[in-house]
Amino acid sequence: MNPEIEKVIIRPEGSLGILSYQEASLLCDVSSGGLNDVLRQCALAVLSTGARGDSGLHLLEEHADFEIEVAIKGRGVQIILQNPPQHAFVDGEMIVGIKYHLYAVLRDLVYARNEILESGQYNLEHSHGITNAIFHIARNAGLMHPNTLPNVVVCWGGHSIPLNEYHYAKHLGYELGLRRLDVCTGCGPGAMKGPMKGAVLGHGKQRYKQGRYIGVTEPGIIAAEAPNAIVNELCIFPDIEKRLEAFIRIGHGIIVFPGGPGTMEEILYLLAVLLHPENANIPVPVILTGPESCREYFENVIHFIETTLGEQASSKLTVIVNEPARVASEMKQAMADVRSDRRESSDAYYYNWRLKIELDLQTPFTPNHETMANLNLHKNQPIQELAGQLRKAFSGIVAGNVKAEGIRQINEHGPFELQGDPQIMHSMDALLQSFVKQNRMKIDTSTYNPCYKIIHT
Repeated sequence: MNPEIEKVIIRPEGSLGILSYQEASLLCDVSSGGLNDVLRQCALAVLSTGARGDSGLHLLEEHADFEIEVAIKGRGVQIILQNPPQHAFVDGEMIVGIKYHLYAVLRDLVYARNEILESGQYNLEHSHGITNAIFHIARNAGLMHPNTLPNVVVCWGGHSIPLNEYHYAKHLGYELGLRRLDVCTGCGPGAMKGPMKGAVLGHGKQRYKQGRYIGVTEPGIIAAEAPNAIVNELCIFPDIEKRLEAFIRIGHGIIVFPGGPGTMEEILYLLAVLLHPENANIPVPVILTGPESCREYFENVIHFIETTLGEQASSKLTVIVNEPARVASEMKQAMADVRSDRRESSDAYYYNWRLKIELDLQTPFTPNHETMANLNLHKNQPIQELAGQLRKAFSGIVAGNVKAEGIRQINEHGPFELQGDPQIMHSMDALLQSFVKQNRMKIDTSTYNPCYKIIHT
């Protein structure tokens, strides 16, 4: 048996090895607004990679004695871990992939706080300023590959999925890998891990040694969905809105597997962007896919979209069921269209600057009982704006399901209440009930209690 590890000291590599005293102090600051709380939360999630569960609050409670400290010593920086999760170690040594993910946590938290949020260099109340900030966070994390043709496929889907859907996602990832396409996901388990695992096999068969398995997350999500072990490029953005924008700026095509409210949040965010009139002629291939057993799931999703946003919205999505090779082939062909568009418009291959994203989609939405109740879920607005409001509704449900702060709010004040246009609310209620029935809300669905209440008027 491995001995119990109560304390471990590791030394970061590269630029992290020369953090300033101010940066180290920031990471150790336990006061309100300090970074130690979010560092502890993210580090604990990374060290818990492979553990089953999706409750950030439960993870914090289970490891209440875990602590992390960053110290400056004569020979550089030390990360001191007290009572870390034991399965992060093999024979007393921390697993290398987990160690690199831990480094990414430090890198992104320090950079985002010092260089983005508090430097004054970026106007975070202006749309272009936010887009520019996202670019710099991604570049600092090494996500920009300027000499590479478009080939990054973003894969969205649920973290709580049945085994046959995971196998399908893995098969599709294999087909993508055979076509030398790289994979970017939310970096967690389920439909986020499957495509990466399959792509590893496909890349291996093609002797493609530059395979990229990009994980894009944010502090609230990472605590509930720890990065899977395959991710070799991890980037943690400050909030969910910057994470969502990063997906569509960095990726060249999007594949959506079945999922729950988090996947619907992503779909609705994407539609809010694609439905903007200024984005009408920018190619962003989107394919919804899964095994035959998911046909009804996609029918429910498309029905919800058509009921709330209309056929103009559903026309932006292509549904292909149970044909992984066809999906990969069509995505490969679509890369040529993306390349042609970027070349003709002089836009970068590695970052889609041209997409118009309104400030409301970029501004952090804080789900609480007041903001959820005040969402404008009516049809008296442009459809892209309604899509953005619906996105926020599903974002709040995600928070109430898996994020520590959201769970606390639900425990203290009861479920979030949502109200709006009767047709929209009935359709949303039906879709969410189908997610509950199909066990798509949480991993521990046997004990699931709704964190939301639909008000039918």
